[in-house]
Amino acid sequence: MIQPPSRRSLLLGATAAAGTAMLGGCDRLGEADWFRRTLKTGEDANQFVQRLLLTERTLAPEYAEAEISPWFKPNGTEDPPDKAYKALARRKFADYRLEVGGLVETPLKLSLAELRKLPARTQITRHDCVEGWSCIGKWTGVPLSEILDRARLKPEARYVVFRCADTMDQGEDDGAEGDGTEDASSGGNANPAMTKQTGGGEDKRDSGGQQAAEGTSAGDDAPVRYYESIDLVDAFHPQTILAYDLNGEALPVANGAPLRLRLERNLGYKQAKYVMRIEVVESFADIGEGKGGYWEDQGYAWYAGI
Repeated sequence: MIQPPSRRSLLLGATAAAGTAMLGGCDRLGEADWFRRTLKTGEDANQFVQRLLLTERTLAPEYAEAEISPWFKPNGTEDPPDKAYKALARRKFADYRLEVGGLVETPLKLSLAELRKLPARTQITRHDCVEGWSCIGKWTGVPLSEILDRARLKPEARYVVFRCADTMDQGEDDGAEGDGTEDASSGGNANPAMTKQTGGGEDKRDSGGQQAAEGTSAGDDAPVRYYESIDLVDAFHPQTILAYDLNGEALPVANGAPLRLRLERNLGYKQAKYVMRIEVVESFADIGEGKGGYWEDQGYAWYAGI
């Protein structure tokens, strides 16, 4: 008997098809106001349908140890070039502090050792990338709800924003020495540490790192850093964790060390890596381009539920 496709498979197929169409030369279509409104309507419908069909605590599928992928493919940035991040990595993140602020009663600064002492959750789940590939990995980390409960959200809190160390745009070239990995045609703005371009040295133009992760940009010549946001329904979901281990070992740099978000009911681009700071906000309209995340600012859907 042929089994009907699951809702997860249908949504993944639709997302992949849409991505293929956009990558296949639909630039003029993507610029049309009516098409953008249609995409936004589809995004709202996806969120409505998922929230209608699933309870707030419905779990994404979990897998057996034998099903873990032999290699968990990195995606996006594999090795942030920023000087401050490099310094943290050299000391195995002993000096790392996760900052939690915004609309909270008790701002926090937590070391990696302190995070490891908090209640933890381990889950074996599948990572589904918008590019069409999947991997199964075993993640261990602290539930985001544990951190938010300790920070005590203010009544107006609506969204959780993750500020990250990976630089997506290096800003204007000020003539300082780079690491030599940028594409010459990019004007020095491409991230030299994106997938398939690992191993770059420090970017000496960047004075960023943990402090700079508080903003996506501080000016026309400042680096633009990855950021992402989720609502409180996803933030308090039991499988939403800040992972520090992958497959029983400390999270590798290529996969987001020292800390990455695992949001198991969403596509991969929502799983922010290199998390430096958490900011609780009422609205993300004034952050970046106001769409709720780096890739959302480039046209991706804010809600990426599967």
